[in-house]
Amino acid sequence: MYLPSRHAERRPEVLHALIDRHPLGALVRLGAGGPDADHIPFELVPPAAGQDGPALLRAHVARANPVWRQDGAPVLVLFQGASSYISPTRYDLQALGGREVPTWDYAVVHARGRLRTIEDGAWILAHMRRTTRRHEGDDGWTVEDAPRDYIDKLLAATVGIEIAIERLEGKFKRSVE
Repeated sequence: MYLPSRHAERRPEVLHALIDRHPLGALVRLGAGGPDADHIPFELVPPAAGQDGPALLRAHVARANPVWRQDGAPVLVLFQGASSYISPTRYDLQALGGREVPTWDYAVVHARGRLRTIEDGAWILAHMRRTTRRHEGDDGWTVEDAPRDYIDKLLAATVGIEIAIERLEGKFKRSVE
């Protein structure tokens, strides 16, 4: 991504916060027919306190989705926060001599790493439970609310994926503070 220094964001805690607030990532990979993308909700797992090592992105996909067949492949995951059109009328155009044009404000994070496939049913079930709890809260729907035989069928039709983040960068473009 083109990353002018004034818009570059490299602090992991800021980048992780955007991923946490906007977990639907576009996983980009090179497929048989060229570049391909899948939109997948991810769970961000930062390194444990005091531990070195990469943060992880975890998700699960349908076994019918070919993305999981690319175990070890390099991937890029794009996360996008809020964005908006910025009109030149928001500036003091007289003070700027009319030298202002429309622009777009946005916040994005790019995470790069290698895809790892996980076919462990217990791992996938634990991931489903964490994802559901996060988005449903303590009083919402749980995986246990569905019939166990149905969940077992879903688990058989699901594959886990994990990406150890090798490179993380963000662009936070804000034209008007």
